[in-house]
Amino acid sequence: MSAGTQAVLAGQVESAAQAAGLKVVATVAAADFSGNPTTQFTLALAADPAKTQLLELSDSFEFSRADLLGEVQVYLAETAKRLVNPRPDCYLSLHGLPLSFGKFVWPFHQSTSGADTSLVHGEINLETGEESVLHAKIAASMTITFREVVAAPEQPFAEGFIYNAVRKTMDQGQLELVKSGNRQPVPVTTRYYSAKQKKFSFNDTTEPQRRAFLAAKTYWLSGVLGAGAPVWLLDPRDAQYLNATLAELKQSVEALVASGEIRIAGDKEYATPTDALMSRKEHYDAELAQALTFIKPTFNEDMRGGHTNM
Repeated sequence: MSAGTQAVLAGQVESAAQAAGLKVVATVAAADFSGNPTTQFTLALAADPAKTQLLELSDSFEFSRADLLGEVQVYLAETAKRLVNPRPDCYLSLHGLPLSFGKFVWPFHQSTSGADTSLVHGEINLETGEESVLHAKIAASMTITFREVVAAPEQPFAEGFIYNAVRKTMDQGQLELVKSGNRQPVPVTTRYYSAKQKKFSFNDTTEPQRRAFLAAKTYWLSGVLGAGAPVWLLDPRDAQYLNATLAELKQSVEALVASGEIRIAGDKEYATPTDALMSRKEHYDAELAQALTFIKPTFNEDMRGGHTNM
């Protein structure tokens, strides 16, 4: 990327970030997986510069295109709300696994194996408030057919559904958290997208399931990992992951308040756990242990133990 082009992109990102309540605190020239030039922007909350997130865009990204700018603005606005969380990098799986997402290398790159797919690499880590080495290196693949429904193969347009595809793959027991290992595949196909409804769909959930999910999210992300700081419960990424509307999430939040499990904080989209919720440690620890057992492949364990007729 030429200095002039980089300056233009930096100015565009700076302007859009400011409108979302963010500011750019660092800009670094970088390269994607294939060596193509990118620019990394460190975004921070204007009200709390200690909270940051990395945004990486390729030199070919047309920031000023009207059909792309709107989605970028939504992404930045959601980023600002997510950065209020004590651990903005953490998400909960439907089975109760608190996971941090990091080291994602944007944008997508073409597969080097000859497959007609685009890939993005990243890593998830188990986060329980205690020392843990369990993680999974991710290789999320997007088919050519699926690529047609994505406005651009860039972070603002793909990060949300990629994170949800990772969570969904974990829910299906097709990702293993290990101490060390190779990258594990996360296939992202049109089965996660309804062309008729023009929306992503990962899990069909009931109201009790959504309520349990939000309670567990508050327990882990606020109570355990966040020292009791408020966590955002009306996150559109969770709504997409749970195949729910924000109105349905709000209904579940109100039910949790009424049952005395959470307290509303801030502008009513954030909450903290009550003592009653935090007293359920045994329940959430058991749920965590059960989820870890579920994703541990018994076939591999049999092989390691020599129990095989191969």
